[in-house]
Amino acid sequence: MRLYAAVAVSGFRRHATYRMATAAGVFTNTVFGFILAYTFIALWDERPHLGGYDRGQALTFVWVGQALLAAVSLLGGGFEQELQTRIRNGDIAIDLYRPADLQLWWLSADLGRAAFQLLGRGVVPLTAGALCFELTLPGDPLRWLLFLCAVTLAVVVGFALRFLLALCAFWLLDGDGVIMIGQLLCVFFSGTLLPLTVFPGAFADVAQALPWSAVLQVPVDVLIGRYAGAGLAGALGFQAGWAAVLLALGRLTQARATRKAVVQGG
Repeated sequence: MRLYAAVAVSGFRRHATYRMATAAGVFTNTVFGFILAYTFIALWDERPHLGGYDRGQALTFVWVGQALLAAVSLLGGGFEQELQTRIRNGDIAIDLYRPADLQLWWLSADLGRAAFQLLGRGVVPLTAGALCFELTLPGDPLRWLLFLCAVTLAVVVGFALRFLLALCAFWLLDGDGVIMIGQLLCVFFSGTLLPLTVFPGAFADVAQALPWSAVLQVPVDVLIGRYAGAGLAGALGFQAGWAAVLLALGRLTQARATRKAVVQGG
């Protein structure tokens, strides 16, 4: 485990070196947060309690979403392009020869990346939102601790989804199209555009049952207190269940892909 902890620390330090990119990301997230916040204010003024949220909860959804945007890779930008490049150019053969599990290696690196992005690109936008708008943020430290648990599970679910997409390169060689489709699905079904509860009827139920809802919708609902008691345990269990299923699918796909890997060019 010390190896994977070292990989996670390395992932944190690697992303910490891109200071200008981090500053630009903080500025962009904050600006888009204001745009979305005023859009939500206009929408909730016309439809109060839309989707079961009051205006303060809706604004909290906006700013927490901006804070988690990079940490859970809602718009991509994680490890998947690098892994696909290594598959295409044959460097994946070196990775498979390492005395380390391929999936755990990339998961550790992604957890380190997410930890930096949460601190580096998450705190400032959420603070700006809390200073300029009336957000529904809890004062109970336990609620924040549960939120961090939900965010950690969200990062794992997001990793597992993107790992599956990245492995497509073993068969497609160029998996950029698959990754793009995955990003679009994530943006829509995670609640990045609108909370999933605003959608009508059965469509909302289906959207909330898909794994992408574990990436944003569930962590925000945990923070604003929509879950309590057994409901809270069920929400965290929902995330943990999808994480286990998707990681298992990734491991099976990895085993099938590497059973007979052909390195192009030699």
